[in-house]
Amino acid sequence: MEEKRKEPSQHRKTRILIADDHWVVVEGISAALQKHDEFEVVGTASDGLEAIKRVRSLKPDIVIMDISMPNLNGVEAACEIMKFNQEVRIVIFTMYMDKEYVLSLFRAGISGYVLKEETISDLILALKTMIWGGTYYSKSVQKIIQGHVEDLEKQGEVTAREVGNGLVHLSAREKEVFPLLADGLSAREISERLGISPKTVESHKYNIMEKLKVTSVTELTKIALRKNLIKL
Repeated sequence: MEEKRKEPSQHRKTRILIADDHWVVVEGISAALQKHDEFEVVGTASDGLEAIKRVRSLKPDIVIMDISMPNLNGVEAACEIMKFNQEVRIVIFTMYMDKEYVLSLFRAGISGYVLKEETISDLILALKTMIWGGTYYSKSVQKIIQGHVEDLEKQGEVTAREVGNGLVHLSAREKEVFPLLADGLSAREISERLGISPKTVESHKYNIMEKLKVTSVTELTKIALRKNLIKL
């Protein structure tokens, strides 16, 4: 059964699990997070299998995950975690930006991808963005995903004409809801932002997907990226 994602609260700290097989990295991240009152490190893991077990037992809000780890790498671990708990947010923190890794993780639904060559402040920014339902990808990673989306358009998976025609038929409210859905916000988050009920958001979501002829939020995200309605 999927865990229900808890809403951000100034009285509740965001629970963080760090999965990295280099202890110096774990200590560095932990030290940086201690400077921010909204975060609490609830556990660590040194390989992918341990990370999966810790997510089940500790129920963190966000997992900071490296890719290169023993027993089970971060890509496989992240995909496995998303299968049983799509509410937990995962940010990849790694030195690798191979296209295969990036696209596999993007398809799995991770919320962030930060390169270790960047400053720790970028990782902190990613975490803060994710608390409120957003996504954060390093610029070089954004380029890989954007290139993939453009390739899909060229291959005709969803043509620009089909997308354009569908967008024309969206109501004014649906046009407000669409980019928020595509950006990864939950029905409750959208309802609070727009002042409507979660049930109404779900109704708009159904209508949007029917008009755009898509079956998943991932496809909505691809359309929004092509139309420059959201940024990674």
